Amino acid sequence: MSLWKNKSVLSAFIAVFFACYLNNEVHAQRVIYEEDNPPLSDRLYFGGNFSLQLGRITYIDISPLAGAMITEKYSAGVGATYQYYNNKNYIDGMSHVYGGRIFNRYNIFRQIFLHAEYESLNLEVPYLDSNNEVTYYREWVPALFGGAGYFVPFGVRGGMNIMALYNFSYDNKRSNYNEPYVFRVGFVF
Repeated sequence: MSLWKNKSVLSAFIAVFFACYLNNEVHAQRVIYEEDNPPLSDRLYFGGNFSLQLGRITYIDISPLAGAMITEKYSAGVGATYQYYNNKNYIDGMSHVYGGRIFNRYNIFRQIFLHAEYESLNLEVPYLDSNNEVTYYREWVPALFGGAGYFVPFGVRGGMNIMALYNFSYDNKRSNYNEPYVFRVGFVF
């Protein structure tokens, strides 16, 4: 089921968007610098996302990131991903996925940004062998994402990123994602 079809998630997204848009005390994602060339330590930011689902199906996703403001509107960074999946309904239903990513962001307005990302994940990919039996091989599967996001500030430097991305290199047989559209929520500080 697509995340956008879930009305409660879409309603929450719209409510957060308008609540922050109407707030007159909104600041940019990064501090506006009074000096021309602030030190690197002032331009760095950290964050990521964390997902957890427990029960018959256990899913854990830990994806930290680190970035730097290159200019007042442009930033770039790197991130790592680790995902654990265990479906107790199947024998050998456990999987570990890991990899990394590089990203670029450009702030169009104070809180709206464009996002481009290259990600490579190592995961078990199913293949049919000559006997029509499924065999799994570990492979590095690339993904090229592009899209936009909205930044909800918390204090002077921190906040939450809400992003809608499209995977331009989506392969339904090898991808770790169910569809080419990806919706992410993460935090930075």
